[in-house]
Amino acid sequence: MTSAVRLIRSSDLAEAPYAYAATAPAGSRLIFLAGSCPLEDDGSTTAPGDYAAQAARCVVTLRTALDAAGAQLTDVVSTRVLVASTRQADLVTAWDVIHDAFGAHDVPSTLLGVTVLGYDDQLVEIEAIAAVAGDD
Repeated sequence: MTSAVRLIRSSDLAEAPYAYAATAPAGSRLIFLAGSCPLEDDGSTTAPGDYAAQAARCVVTLRTALDAAGAQLTDVVSTRVLVASTRQADLVTAWDVIHDAFGAHDVPSTLLGVTVLGYDDQLVEIEAIAAVAGDD
């Protein structure tokens, strides 16, 4: 299945490990996902203290939510990655895991350091919007 999402790059902007913009054609069905959290099936937080492990679990959660909505990672239009840290290295650790999961589909993204997230021991969360062909 071909994605409805078109990534846009610009040689007039600094090189970045993501597209600067993305579009979905008129008539696409937009999917607004809740923040994907690093929660195990029993509700406990994955790997307290481990940014990479929590980012990986967030990707699993994101994939599961996308699947439930009839979409996949290549249908994501944009992401916002929230990392509970004031250290840039922690943000980069989480980002590297998430960026690798998306592969060549390097959607426009914002990476933010925040003071705290909603669950005990939570360090990472991924917000996403996706678009699929509008045959709903």
